[in-house]
Amino acid sequence: MINKNTAVGDRLHIVLLIIFLIVLIWSAVNPKDLFTWFLEVLPAVIGVIVITITYSKFRFTTLVYVLILIHTIILMVGGHYTYAEMPLFNWIRDTFNLSRNYYDRLGHFAQGFIPAFIAREVLIKKSCLKRGKMLNFLIICICLSISASYELLEWGVAKATGTAADAFLGTQGDVWDTQWDMFFALIGSIVSVSVFGKVHDKYIEKL
Repeated sequence: MINKNTAVGDRLHIVLLIIFLIVLIWSAVNPKDLFTWFLEVLPAVIGVIVITITYSKFRFTTLVYVLILIHTIILMVGGHYTYAEMPLFNWIRDTFNLSRNYYDRLGHFAQGFIPAFIAREVLIKKSCLKRGKMLNFLIICICLSISASYELLEWGVAKATGTAADAFLGTQGDVWDTQWDMFFALIGSIVSVSVFGKVHDKYIEKL
């Protein structure tokens, strides 16, 4: 007999996948720069393929799937417009006389905040680690290493392609952009485990 909650969850997850595909198609239509779009969207596509293939063997909570969708949308919107030219954040920059478009800061905060949920759920389900300070520390380390690895990837692409990767780097003239990116990912991961850990636990228990 199929559990009713499981069936409802499956249908919801299909809806989330459909939303992802719709946004992916939208992002591919007349992007600001096709090469930048490809670089920004590729991690989202790979991530969705992985969780789809492993769905029957390892199922995340619906909370995590929703957060993953949000993260992929952030990436795809950034790929479509480039992070330095996202219209809403251009408006915020101009309205409040800010020094730059801060959409990339949102993206890097999400790069720490959302993977923290993913790492936390995997470690809780697949390891002997107990909930507590050591688990939180390891999650934060994982997220910071992901952020640092992404910065190294950006550096490698820039070295290999030259000016073609300028929009992908998105430094907007800030020599400390790389450090700021990792800092925001760090803050995102800390907020995730320290503020939302108990909320996450409730979803895990329901699953």
